[in-house]
Amino acid sequence: MATKAADMLIARRADTRARADFATWKMLAKLNGFSALPAEAQSFLEGYRQLLARMTEADASEATIQLMYKSYYAEMGGSGTPPEIPSRASEPVKDAGNVTAFRRPPPRPKPAVSGPATKPRLPVALIFACLAIVYVSIRLYWR
Repeated sequence: MATKAADMLIARRADTRARADFATWKMLAKLNGFSALPAEAQSFLEGYRQLLARMTEADASEATIQLMYKSYYAEMGGSGTPPEIPSRASEPVKDAGNVTAFRRPPPRPKPAVSGPATKPRLPVALIFACLAIVYVSIRLYWR
């Protein structure tokens, strides 16, 4: 049972690494060119290009990631066939070029307590301290 849990942990790490490497290699191939990538990356991306000829981009990407996942699983010491990792289906994101969409967090509720305890006293103290510094500096200047 412990080996099954260890294999699942290795599988999750291999899947995460495969997805991250694939995205990074695609971006680097666009920016720096295909020949600037390591040999392993070039072989996976060449397979990806061949899959693109007969599949959609999403299916070709997922198939390439699965190939990378299986390779990484064996490399990381997983035993037997790699277990199936649940798909990371995310909500569809419109391609906005090089812009990442961020969600704004919901506004925080304001404190229910009101009155003198919630009023900031620091600004008043700072005003008096600054006035004292300005007064001293003006007096020194006009001497």
